[in-house]
Amino acid sequence: HLAEGQALFERGGAPQGLCCVLSGALRVGTLGRDGGVSLLAYLEPGQWFGEISLLDGLPRTHDAVAEGATEVWLLALTPLQAWLDAHPKHWRDIAVLACAKLRMSFEVLEDIAQLPLEARLAKRLVMVARGYDAEGAPARQRIRLPQEQLALMLGVSRQTVNKALKSLAAEGLLALHYGEIELLDPAALQALGRL
Repeated sequence: HLAEGQALFERGGAPQGLCCVLSGALRVGTLGRDGGVSLLAYLEPGQWFGEISLLDGLPRTHDAVAEGATEVWLLALTPLQAWLDAHPKHWRDIAVLACAKLRMSFEVLEDIAQLPLEARLAKRLVMVARGYDAEGAPARQRIRLPQEQLALMLGVSRQTVNKALKSLAAEGLLALHYGEIELLDPAALQALGRL
């Protein structure tokens, strides 16, 4: 159980095991030397993470901090590794989880180089609404993602994200509510993200 702003783990920390968000949300990113924050992911219920350190045994690559009251299921490293060693076919499931995130990371890097901001924003909103799952997963209609967090994910200012969100809203693709973004046309947002 984590309170608002409490770290589950910090970059450089020892591996603890595999985790799943049960309620609330986690911000996964880093705090730079200059005090700047980068946000890689906003993890919500049902999302698994921690597989990198589980696979390689090296320290944590990022900070994971609670966004509001958050509950996380932690499968402790030592017993989980023992179970996986006794059931080796399930190591493949861990590898598939890691590969899915690696593919997504490559895609995000490519998007930064090739897509305009509105297209990147549309694509990220759909990714978050699907829980970073495969393209076949249904997208939630409403997502609770503060604009500040969305801006950090995209590497732009909150004002720039707000302007892009209002532009997408004017096109009828989404609606802005207090603390929520409603995806009115997830298919059109996804298509925009494929420019």
